Amino acid sequence: MDTQSLQAFLAVADSGSFSRAAEQLHLTQPAVSKRIAVLEEQTEARLFDRIGRRVTLTEAGQLLLPRARRILVMVDDSRRALGNLSGDVAGKLTLATSHHLGLHRLPSLLERYTQRHQQVRLDLHFLDSEQAYQGVLDGELEIAAATLSPTPDPHLSTVPVWIDRLCFVCARHHPLAGSPSLSLAELCHHDAVLPGSMTFTRRLVESRFAAAGLGLPVAISTNYLETLKMMTAIGLGWSLLPESMIADDLHEMAVDHPPILRPLGYLVHRNRTLSNAARAMLEMFDDVRTAEARNWQLPGNTPA
Repeated sequence: MDTQSLQAFLAVADSGSFSRAAEQLHLTQPAVSKRIAVLEEQTEARLFDRIGRRVTLTEAGQLLLPRARRILVMVDDSRRALGNLSGDVAGKLTLATSHHLGLHRLPSLLERYTQRHQQVRLDLHFLDSEQAYQGVLDGELEIAAATLSPTPDPHLSTVPVWIDRLCFVCARHHPLAGSPSLSLAELCHHDAVLPGSMTFTRRLVESRFAAAGLGLPVAISTNYLETLKMMTAIGLGWSLLPESMIADDLHEMAVDHPPILRPLGYLVHRNRTLSNAARAMLEMFDDVRTAEARNWQLPGNTPA
């Protein structure tokens, strides 16, 4: 099996389409079909069923899928290990980041990195934190900067860099804005607008309400914090947002509950050989982490 055929196989399997796979690989559709045909000849098995416009994996394709991922990860690791021998910080670095970190935490770090390591080509992906986790697990991403999972996968090394204090907020004209102090139970009498139910942030918030024997009254959900901020500001419900996003159009409520702190940081696969470019990026993350830790040790700042 050659790696090009395996790459085509994964692209078709992940996208469910020969045409979309061709776009991802910058190939023509016939070229992708030819690579799949070569792979099917080599494995002596049909890998895809093509019914109308739908493309689905056969039993043989499902069996090959995880093995193909592992083979390509091993090939990439070998290339990186050999490339690292030169000591040069160069080549492509695939980094995923959540939209929130990409907007509010990473710009200055990425600016310093690209100025310091001009031979590195940064391949930046904006993904939900949960997608970034899966991408690192699957070997598609070398590093991810994201909200950290409350229950991290043992195959991943997750390192907190920043801590977000999540603030209870509502619109200035919302009925809750006139209350000097509120309990979690009182919040539950009003609609909430929160991140989607499968997000790490939502799970963190739900766990706090569940510990109090309460269910969240979520009316609207979206994974984009900027959209949540807008919906909160126009009065569609109360929300929990990072302290850095609180502006004049929002009222921060005084809620009788310990601070809800959300860890943000980076993650890499424990079994992956990191490139010199990735190691240089992690060094910069660790420098930021050290500076942030000093801030959190100031009086009145207590991390989770």
